[in-house]
Amino acid sequence: MPDFPLNVIREPACRHLLSKGMYVTGQLDPAVDDVEHLGDGHCWCALTQQAFGPDDQFVERAKCGPGRKCYEPRV
Repeated sequence: MPDFPLNVIREPACRHLLSKGMYVTGQLDPAVDDVEHLGDGHCWCALTQQAFGPDDQFVERAKCGPGRKCYEPRV
């Protein structure tokens, strides 16, 4: 267990958020922050295929949420 408080994310993940763990396990739900199954934690945007979204902001689970113009919730 980490010795520091974890940031709990309550919003649905962006539908454009991808991570290496999704391809390694084939079962990862990107809406769940399960560090043990995230692979190396590297994320990228499906729209740009880069670590930066179309708004030129960094892509990661904690940052890809409501408030970004490119955000679309996973349903």
